[in-house]
Amino acid sequence: MDDSRLDALGQMIVATLPGAAIGHSVAFGQLSITVEVAKIVEVARFIRDDQRCRFVNITDVTAVDYPGREKRFDVVYNFLSPTLNTRIRLNAQASETTQVPSLIDVFPGADWFERETYDLYGVIFTGHPDMRRLLTDYGFDGHPLRKDFPLTGFVEVRYDDAEKRVVYEPVRLNQEFRKFDFMSPWEGADYPLPGDEKATGGKAGG
Repeated sequence: MDDSRLDALGQMIVATLPGAAIGHSVAFGQLSITVEVAKIVEVARFIRDDQRCRFVNITDVTAVDYPGREKRFDVVYNFLSPTLNTRIRLNAQASETTQVPSLIDVFPGADWFERETYDLYGVIFTGHPDMRRLLTDYGFDGHPLRKDFPLTGFVEVRYDDAEKRVVYEPVRLNQEFRKFDFMSPWEGADYPLPGDEKATGGKAGG
């Protein structure tokens, strides 16, 4: 669909669902609808069932983390309409404590997508029948795709041959972080490098 038809579709959805669909935009050939998080099930059911939409396939559920905001997460849902041969994105803002209604009754395929989003971001979905972690290990601490999650994590996991079991230990950095100047090799460093003495006939740095 061209941008004008996507824009018309977005206007129709927002006009039909006042208070639930609260805005729309078109960018890069894709329609995005801003949704009130408590009304996400209502909007999802509408775009699935309405004959002007028929977005019957859920492609993904994920999140984007903006830790500086009060509602730090954009919960993002992507759908496909084979009838219209186009995609749509629903965006809903949520805080760390917001209870986001699960789409599993409308789209059973949202099951593992919502579990993954909970596991990696900590977004809480209510009404999901099995809201457990999906990708991280048992007893994992934290949510690794949050932007404030430590780069090294909190613990490391290894199999202890003496104890014949998996053990968890605090992360130990065996080597300090290296600092890089990120200079282009064509610019040349403004400090002596090992091997410079071969070009100057003296000692590097001398």
